[in-house]
Amino acid sequence: MKTSAIITSLIASVMTLYSCTQPSSDNVASKAFNPVIENILTRTSVRQYEAGRTIARDTVETLLRVAMAAPTAVNKQPWAFVAIDNREDLDSLAAVLPYARMLSSASLAIVTCADLSKAIESETAERGFWIQDVSAATENLLLAAHALGLGAVWTGVYPDADRVKAVQQRLGMPDSIIPLAVVPVGYPAGEQTHKEKWNPENVHFNRW
Repeated sequence: MKTSAIITSLIASVMTLYSCTQPSSDNVASKAFNPVIENILTRTSVRQYEAGRTIARDTVETLLRVAMAAPTAVNKQPWAFVAIDNREDLDSLAAVLPYARMLSSASLAIVTCADLSKAIESETAERGFWIQDVSAATENLLLAAHALGLGAVWTGVYPDADRVKAVQQRLGMPDSIIPLAVVPVGYPAGEQTHKEKWNPENVHFNRW
């Protein structure tokens, strides 16, 4: 199935489910749990994957399309992505990233990066809005994976200089490409339970 057809099908499914489950009440709170919001609230970090299950290239493209739909300062879109589905390369990254050992069982990894040649002129590797831009793209990627029945987890690279250099070297990146995160992706193994993170004590209205 082509990527455009997959996206169209996903949207159609979401809208159909939403129309069927939408409550008749006009109360805003009662309408909160539509499929999009439920997807966000039930997403969780998945670190264990079913062995031997590959992820189709069309699905990988869908994940990347959703990632690139993220907001970006001045519409610079200063991102780049490395999609890795080669077992040798996945294992090679797992060997140099102590908090990404789950790469050894993942079917796919997507490295979300900043391309400083596309960034705002004043931005550098150490500072800039590219950090927010690529972070937003990474979160979109995680949500898309969950919506497609996949599991994924954000493993941090930037700003740890050793991890940045290790990923750059393993993947042959030039200095102008800054890896922000490595996202292992696969079909979840076992039951997954999301964490409830809502805490009204963290909310302030109008002033602190």
